Amino acid sequence: MTKMEESKAPASKTRIVYRAGLARDAADQAEVFYHAVMQGAATHYDLSERRAWANALPREASAWAARQALYTTLVATCDGRCVGFLELGLTTGRIETLYVWPSLSGRGIGTTLLIHAERLLLEQGQSHVEIEASLVLYERLLRRGFNDHGEQWVERSGERLKRYRMTKPLNAVET
Repeated sequence: MTKMEESKAPASKTRIVYRAGLARDAADQAEVFYHAVMQGAATHYDLSERRAWANALPREASAWAARQALYTTLVATCDGRCVGFLELGLTTGRIETLYVWPSLSGRGIGTTLLIHAERLLLEQGQSHVEIEASLVLYERLLRRGFNDHGEQWVERSGERLKRYRMTKPLNAVET
């Protein structure tokens, strides 16, 4: 993944390095997830919804390290710390998670993780990518060429959370 390691987030003076996730990133992934939900989603979901969402996955490194065995995990790091990540099912063409530290949102980190994921899926022969997108991601994914296939409701700890099923056709682009 040398191309991924060398890329930097646009519009940011901080050097962001993109690479495959490692076990040592798991504790940071737990924190990125928790803070992205509790702070980053505050304008889209109320406090009880965010608490239910944040409690859906453990805030423990061991749980996130175990997820790395299930999904291809791409991380964005700054000064050696994970500040964003994406979990990808290569054989299913499905993005399971995409989270960025809230104060770094809007700097292209999530977009760059998506670009790397799309490239990996193309290399695996996938023709499209799918995701269940939160209200936080919905508009951004529409701008990136994703198609909306309708809203869904998912239950987390008794709370109903709105999300959207989205897909995007993948086309090889010469770089």
